[in-house]
Amino acid sequence: MRLRKISTGLFALGLSFSLLFQTPVRAAEEAGDDAKAQNTAADITTNSIPGWPQGADITSTAAVIMEDSTNTILYAKNMDQPLYPGSAVKIMTTLLALENSNLSDQVTMTQTGVSGVTDGGANISAQLDEVFTMEQCLYAIMVASANDIALQVAEHIGGSVDAFVEKMNSRAKELGCTNTVFTNPTGLPDENQHITAHDMALIMKAAISNESFRLIASAPSYTIPATNVSGGERALTSNFSMIAPGNAAYYQGCIGGKEGFTDASGSTIVSAAQRNDMTLIAIVLQGAQGQTAAEAVSLLDYGFQNFQMLNLGDNDFNVVSGGTVIAPAGVSKDDITSEDTPTEDGNLKRTYLYGGNAIGTATAMVSQEQDDTMIVRGEKNMTAARNFSANKTYVPYYVIGAVGIVLLILLILWILRIAKA
Repeated sequence: MRLRKISTGLFALGLSFSLLFQTPVRAAEEAGDDAKAQNTAADITTNSIPGWPQGADITSTAAVIMEDSTNTILYAKNMDQPLYPGSAVKIMTTLLALENSNLSDQVTMTQTGVSGVTDGGANISAQLDEVFTMEQCLYAIMVASANDIALQVAEHIGGSVDAFVEKMNSRAKELGCTNTVFTNPTGLPDENQHITAHDMALIMKAAISNESFRLIASAPSYTIPATNVSGGERALTSNFSMIAPGNAAYYQGCIGGKEGFTDASGSTIVSAAQRNDMTLIAIVLQGAQGQTAAEAVSLLDYGFQNFQMLNLGDNDFNVVSGGTVIAPAGVSKDDITSEDTPTEDGNLKRTYLYGGNAIGTATAMVSQEQDDTMIVRGEKNMTAARNFSANKTYVPYYVIGAVGIVLLILLILWILRIAKA
């Protein structure tokens, strides 16, 4: 009997401890756990943006549509997934060559470049000691996807292919690429070479800002005249279907790109198109041969048909530069919010948002009104903090603690009394 009473008392004591010292679980934490358990986000992340036009799924593993002037991502499917780039690598090769040479430069074929004739990839059968201009080389790279010429250009500019590859990786980082590794200038398979659709869009953005690149990348054909070694001219024809008027994938307004295929990368396509003063960059990676061009076309149509360009800086004299946004069609300026972040030069970086998604930026001056508002707001916050500290009292907590301790002591005495009975 006494044992049962003691057990009852101990149970009551344990219950009291649990009630007295329990840690509350916040509703937000519970909601967060539920959200994690129910996280079934689709691969097309842009479809989860509130109010965003819903993009259709495609069969290729990854894709992105990016607006050129604002870097706004209109469509994203696995855009940060590292994949083999294939022939898209040659866009970076060509960009670096344009940035580090003149089109009139003389490029002489060495054993480095000639080795590309027998590597199993595309080539123009360049010969040892054959001389081309840099312009001819870049057309050969972009139009004919010539690996022999890509290797020779890399050695010509970098001193060695390895040194040129280092330049490729450094340039990628400068452009904001976060998950790109180049190991060769050709795009031939290498297990260590990879890129993401988003990174490829940033590289293509830099490339199409170069007029020479746009001219070369949009050429359906090119003829290299007879050289010091060859017995005649070379007629090159592009396999980039989006610029060929007779091709089913021809896209009006396309300003250039690169299409390729290897067993490792699958079919890849990098393209850009311009309509109504809006330039969109379309990247499709790891697709089925014969399908990626059609998917790029459908994604470009989605972008041009569902989005509009608005200039929010026209009526704001505080905006120094920028102010252009890309928003879903039908969205008005009143539907767009903004956030200001101070910059080191004393101005503000203004980020425009729709559905919580960044759709453009601007550099704005801090107006006197904003300056005064910030000062007043800061003084109010400091005053409120001082008042809170001055009026803050911990008496209720002390009272609750004291009552709890008294009850605990009484409970212990009661248990001891039961034990002695």
